[in-house]
Amino acid sequence: MPIDATQPYDDQNIFAKILRGEIPNRTVYEDEWALAFHDINPQAPEHVLVIPKGAYVCWDDFSAKASDAEIAGFTRAIGHVARELGLLEPGYRLLANAGLDAHQEVPHLHVHIFGGKPLGPMLAR
Repeated sequence: MPIDATQPYDDQNIFAKILRGEIPNRTVYEDEWALAFHDINPQAPEHVLVIPKGAYVCWDDFSAKASDAEIAGFTRAIGHVARELGLLEPGYRLLANAGLDAHQEVPHLHVHIFGGKPLGPMLAR
């Protein structure tokens, strides 16, 4: 069910629970700024989620409130994961949904990394 990204951060969301170690995950990468793990319902051969460790609802919330160090660290983590998965040469897609119209389902900023096959155009015309 899509969430309203203008609502306050809910510390009971699934990604907050993963960050606290209450729910297991298949970790791909972790540093002081981000956690990356395999999606439980992959939409491509490689489908990894990267989440910041801070409490941010969506990209707008993150870009407005995160420190420069958090933004740089999170962005670098996304690039690091894509390189480690071997996706740079064949290519990959990044996706961050924000709010109802984008069908954001978890109220914690997350970036999907898709790869491992030709992905085609993003939107049907």
